[in-house]
Amino acid sequence: MLAAFIIVFREVLEAGLIVGVMLAASEGIRGRGTVIALGIAGGIVGSGIVAAFAEQIANLFEGSGQEMLNAAILSVAVVMLVWTVVWMASHGREMVSEMRAVGRDVKDGRRPLAALGVVAGMAVLREGVEVVLFMYGISVSGGESPLNVALGFALGVGAGAIVSFLLYRGLVAIPMKHLFKTTSVLIALLAAGLAAQAVGILQDAGFIQSLADPLWNSTWLLADDSAIGRVLRTLVGYRAQPTGMQLIAYFATILVIVALSRTVNMRLQRTRQSPINARVA
Repeated sequence: MLAAFIIVFREVLEAGLIVGVMLAASEGIRGRGTVIALGIAGGIVGSGIVAAFAEQIANLFEGSGQEMLNAAILSVAVVMLVWTVVWMASHGREMVSEMRAVGRDVKDGRRPLAALGVVAGMAVLREGVEVVLFMYGISVSGGESPLNVALGFALGVGAGAIVSFLLYRGLVAIPMKHLFKTTSVLIALLAAGLAAQAVGILQDAGFIQSLADPLWNSTWLLADDSAIGRVLRTLVGYRAQPTGMQLIAYFATILVIVALSRTVNMRLQRTRQSPINARVA
């Protein structure tokens, strides 16, 4: 039971942290709960399907099919997160000042609900696959009874959901004028961390061999598999032994987000100033 609890709690917490940030980032947007819930449901269904064909997937790409799938899932999540941050950078002020007009904005398609749903789904899909595979391994090993495994699973899901909910409530307690800046930073760090994790998976599978040696080892201070280490890994991309390519992916993702956000903001400022200049002329 303990093994099942620890595994499920760990995976649910990692997915829940991402979902909590997505919920906080879309606070006040009508329909965000439905879209994110659909993403979570899709991730659960997808994880079951993927786990059912785990052996066939693992045999792809010379036995590295699972690694390629995980890297692909993370890559999709990174793209969606980058899109979300760029959108928030250009619409955050409007969201603060026009909360009463949210219904119209959603109807017009100006809210990144689809992106938030995809990110939530990808997070649940990846962690859900690992949960299913771990639970199957524990069950077939014969070391635990089905009842104990089921109990550990239920307790793990409950504990992970509670901790994730507390994070979400902590985020939404931030004043609205600071909420979008805070969640934008968190989402940017999430994207950077997932990009680094995708690179690490591809390096472990042998698809990326450049700059594959760890640059340092801070395991003595904070191990990756510790409780705090796993939370920081999910939220800010912490790695005790990061490789050179992982650091490049991490900071490149942040630079792309900053560059795109500034470009979009500059274009919006020009657009807003153009009517004023036209009236003055």
